[in-house]
Amino acid sequence: MSDYDVVNVGAAGTFVVRKPGSRAKFRTALLRKLPFEAKVVLCDGRDLLRLETENPFAAEPSPSDVVRFVSILSKAGGVRAALPVTFPSHGAWLVRVIASDGQFVFGMYRRHMKTIGYLGQIDKLYGVPATTRNWNTIIAIVRILKGQVSKGR
Repeated sequence: MSDYDVVNVGAAGTFVVRKPGSRAKFRTALLRKLPFEAKVVLCDGRDLLRLETENPFAAEPSPSDVVRFVSILSKAGGVRAALPVTFPSHGAWLVRVIASDGQFVFGMYRRHMKTIGYLGQIDKLYGVPATTRNWNTIIAIVRILKGQVSKGR
């Protein structure tokens, strides 16, 4: 993957590709390198830079037991319900989807054993596969992207 100047971010299969070239060629090269079958979700760095500037969580309070997240859809999908949506739908929520913008879905979750199952409901809510990352991971990606820009790459 050195031809693509890939930077690994964290342990969840999140990468910044600083020399991506064709998306199709990169996707093919990545899938060939993986020792398992995987779905690959791609987005443009400029869109993540825009998200940081717009800060989709600015109006939402952040209690200490709540984690902000961004789900990236494999392609822009249509929400199948009015937002916000909470999971479970009754009682105390574990996942709350508050907004979406193109291929990005914004929300919050509480740390609980059942949370991962409810995060999986985002795929159904939008009708396309999604991958979810903590807002802090998105900010780490933005820092890498800004470093790339400042070095003239």
